Amino acid sequence: MTPASAPAPASPQALPLRAPVGRNLIAVASGKGGVGKTWLSITLTHALAKAGRRALLFDGDLGLANVDIQLGLQPEQDLAAALGGGLALDEIAQHVAAPGFEVIAGRSGSASLAALSAAGLTALAQQLLALAPRYDRVVLDLGAGVDATVRYLAARCATSLVVTTDEPTALTDAYAFMKLALKQDPRADLRVVINMAASRAEGEQTYATLRKACTSFLKVDPPLAGIIRRDPKVKDAIRSQEPLLTRHPNCDAASDVEALARDLAAGPAPRPDGGG
Repeated sequence: MTPASAPAPASPQALPLRAPVGRNLIAVASGKGGVGKTWLSITLTHALAKAGRRALLFDGDLGLANVDIQLGLQPEQDLAAALGGGLALDEIAQHVAAPGFEVIAGRSGSASLAALSAAGLTALAQQLLALAPRYDRVVLDLGAGVDATVRYLAARCATSLVVTTDEPTALTDAYAFMKLALKQDPRADLRVVINMAASRAEGEQTYATLRKACTSFLKVDPPLAGIIRRDPKVKDAIRSQEPLLTRHPNCDAASDVEALARDLAAGPAPRPDGGG
């Protein structure tokens, strides 16, 4: 039970249905944990920085943040300082020298962040949208699941990359995320990323399975943004707390993410009305 003094978690009813969208914001979502979403967010941001874009990675998993852990960082400040300590988001952004991008870290296991109120979540999104124009690209690593907080933050982004694998549960949860996102905004730009594919051919088969469900039941045809091949170098980089593009820049997974970054380099097109 939530203590009486704790803020009530954000609910769909309390959040605005239409809100501003950051045209250079890219959400990385999954609907399910364990599909490599955080690793992909880090590697994609790194690839965008290597392509000459000023990039920011925002750890939007408000309860189980771990971007800083995968990068081996010990941030002096994190989201808790911005939400409860009176600091602005630009004051807690940390530059990661070797990859050449900036990170706004979350705080793992923080009940206050996980139970952020609708007003607090709206204020956080407004701060992020105000900060975004300082960067070419802002990547949001969202929490797993389809709760109101995840969907609200995703809806503030011009594009959502929906990450899945060939596991039936991952495909089901990716479909669920897309269904709810489209219910909230039928114009949502949702693109599929198949991660940990045994081969490009198997990745295309996995995409075809999800695509068939979307076209049959949701009446949408989500594009394939990229296929990331299964690569043992990924696990090595994560265990070493070092970015893949630094530790193993020429491996298969690295080249696949860089291809994805090139396709996103031009940036999502602005929404016609700027709405959410």
